[in-house]
Parts: sequence; C-alpha cells; structure tokens
Amino acid sequence: MRPRHLAYVLLAGALIGLWFSSVSTYDFVAHLDRQVHGIHCSFLPGIAAPVADGGGCQVTMMSPYSSLFRQSLWGGIPLSLMAMATFAFLVFWAVGLLVFKRLEDPKAALFTLAATLLPFGMTLIMGYLSLTKLNTVCKQCMGIYTASTIAFGAGFALYWRSRTTAPSDNDLSWNALAGVFAVGVLFVAVPVIAYVGASPNFTRYVGTCGELDTADGADEVLVTLGAPTGSSTMIEVLDPLCPSCRGFEERFEKIDAADQVTRKALLFPLDSTCNWMITESIHPGACTLSEAVLCAGNQADEVLQWAFSQQEEIVSAAQADPKAAARMVKERFPALSSCVGTPKARAKVNLALRFAVKNRLRILTPQVYVDGLRLCDEDTDLGLEYALPRLIERARSSQGGAT
Repeated sequence: MRPRHLAYVLLAGALIGLWFSSVSTYDFVAHLDRQVHGIHCSFLPGIAAPVADGGGCQVTMMSPYSSLFRQSLWGGIPLSLMAMATFAFLVFWAVGLLVFKRLEDPKAALFTLAATLLPFGMTLIMGYLSLTKLNTVCKQCMGIYTASTIAFGAGFALYWRSRTTAPSDNDLSWNALAGVFAVGVLFVAVPVIAYVGASPNFTRYVGTCGELDTADGADEVLVTLGAPTGSSTMIEVLDPLCPSCRGFEERFEKIDAADQVTRKALLFPLDSTCNWMITESIHPGACTLSEAVLCAGNQADEVLQWAFSQQEEIVSAAQADPKAAARMVKERFPALSSCVGTPKARAKVNLALRFAVKNRLRILTPQVYVDGLRLCDEDTDLGLEYALPRLIERARSSQGGAT
C-alpha cells in the first residue's frame, strides 16, 4: 500500500476512535449531575438511542478501570476523555502528513509509530482487564480498540516502508518532532485540566442523605460479611439476586476504603413471596436466598457470593418453578437443607423486613450506611471511591463530637 493510502487509513482509524471515545466521554460526563442516565452501547454510538441498561458498557463505565483519581475527584478523570484527545491529535498528525507531504520522511514515520503505539498499548491493557476482571465486552470499547488497532497498523506500515528510505536534508529535525510531541501533550493536557476545573465538588452531599432511626434489634437481623477489618460499621441493605447489589460489591472490593469498615448485611429481598411491601416479585427466589444467607452463620459471605455469581440462573429457574431456588441452594450447600424453608428461617427474614420498616427504609437495593449515616444512592457507583472514605471520616467525626 502506498504511503498516501496508509495515511488515509491512519486518518480513518483516528476519526473512528474520536467518534467512539467522544460518545463514551459524553455518557460519563452526563452522570456528573448524580442522576441516572441511559448509556450508548452500540457499534453505532450516537445514532442508536441510549438505553437504561447499558450492559457491558455500563459495567465497564462503572468499574474502577474506567477513570483515574477517583478518590480525589467524584467519578475521576475518564480514560475515554484522554482517548478522545489522543485520537484528536492523531487526526491532526495524519492531516499534517498529507498536507505537508511527510509520507516518505523516516523520522515522521517513527513518530507516527510511537504516537499510535500509545492507544494500541492501552487497548491491550483495557481489553485484558475487560475479559479477565470484568468478564464482559463493551461495544463502544470494542470500537475504540478497533480504531486503535487500525491506526497502529497504519503507523507500523508507514514505519516499515520508511526503513528503506534514505535520510535527506528535507526530513523533519528532532527539534521539530519534539515540538510536535509538545503539541500532542497539550492536546491531552488541556481538556483534562479543563475537565478537572469544571468538575463539581460533591463533598457537601456526603452524610446528608439520611440516617438510621434506630439500631434496636440490629444484632438479631444483621449478618456479618467477612472478617471485621475496621472500627466503623457499614450496613448494606441488599437483595442476594439484585444485579445492582452485585455491582456494588464488585466495586467496593476494589477500593482502599474496604479495609476501613466491618461489613454487615440487612437482607431485603424484592420478592413478594415474603416481602409484603411489594406486589410482585422483582427478583423471584430472593426470599429463599435470603433465608440461606441468614441460615449460613459463618458461611453467610460464601452463600451471598455464590448467589451473586448465579443470579441470572437462579432468577430464570425461579420464574419457571417457585421451588427451584430452594433446590439449587440445597444442592450447593447441603448443610443448609435443614434450615432453608423452615418457619424459623422465614421468621428471620420477616424480622429483617420489620427492621427495615422500623427505620423507614426505602424499597430499594442497595442502600449503604456507615455508623448510621447513609451513603447517597448517587454515590454507590461512579462516586463510591470519592464519597465512601469521606462518609467514613464524617461518621468518625460525628462519633467523636458526640462523646
């Protein structure tokens, strides 16, 4: 392929990457108002309408791998913003190669290879994380990965062709390339600095979203999850078959603040079989799984993690057969057979629900409390790394002031 054609391929890859990363950045920024928004999850982002359940795109965006400095900035700095800036620079560079006829310049070709290697390297890293850590595929991410690969392929081909080209006095100087590199740094630095400067400060919301009315009876209904690790107590109001609860757990386990709290769970199954507060089962089988967690004692965390990992299968089976969830639990945990489904187990679930009523909890999962102070719902996903450590500190300060 001729150098000019390779430059056009580079330009096309950069434009495709700019398109996908711009829509991803738009979706991320939309959530900075702390509300719920649809997400574009399509191979034609910006054309297809955003959807409430973004699938792999939503999982990826809410994961700790989608942005940097989340503890210092609500939501952090999205990687898609830096990808957008990088692709914008590649568009600028590809156009420059064509306009100034630097297609046969060995130094320009080497610079092109280096410039395209950055997004391609990030593609390899993020693709690995998606497959091994998130166990999902994001359509918009796939678009960015494809664009990065196209651009790198064109950059490598230009460099390979230039190896046989003799240097000339008309080639770009190293000083000129240093100047272009500085321009590339500005392409990324300016939007990042602008983003940080424009980002709202949500510290004022921490600890202002309510608190538990009473802790009376808590010892009878709360389930300890894992080993005690911190002086603060974090209560998670959860449904074992709630996808949002599973997502919260996955995010929570990866943040530093996880070591600062002792976790306890209040079971709140969104299943009308036992929960009289709802008229239909949102998560069929959740009552049975809640009984299993309450019956498990020291194995409660293991049962809960199993329930999270098998959510789709359990719900699907329970929709077809109301007794399926109990069979699946007893098959996986035979020791619980003598407890799950008994009046005693149902009474435990009922006590947990009455504790929720006593504290006037909303019919919603997950809900998170630290030493009685509620973590705002808007902070359980993108803002978790930012808000939770501040809520822990505020709870400790409140206790210190009370004493």
